Amino acid sequence: MKLFVGLDVSLEKTAICVISEHGKIVREAQAASEPEALARWIENLDGTIAVVGLEAGPLSQWLHRGMTEAGLSVVLMETRQVKGALKAMPIKTDRRDAEGIARLLHLGWFRPVHCKSVSAQEVHAL
Repeated sequence: MKLFVGLDVSLEKTAICVISEHGKIVREAQAASEPEALARWIENLDGTIAVVGLEAGPLSQWLHRGMTEAGLSVVLMETRQVKGALKAMPIKTDRRDAEGIARLLHLGWFRPVHCKSVSAQEVHAL
């Protein structure tokens, strides 16, 4: 079974929602906002991980790199498009945002953005 994993990242905790290829919520949880903790949690799922998605933001490049190095297929999603899609939801919580991100992945209604390399980030910081 293909699984689509949506992550709503906060500074300390990340809300996780896993949706099956049939659109059913398989599992929801929270984990520490650390690449190792998230990759370990995702790898323990039963099924094939189709894609892991997270909204582009301050922590997303670090998480993207860490989870990609762990062998996961991770995509950064364009912020304005995700915000526009999630704005239609009547109740706004981290849990619901993670579900919305997973549903966007499942439906393919997202625009991926490029994750800058570490050297490009260092040059930009200077």
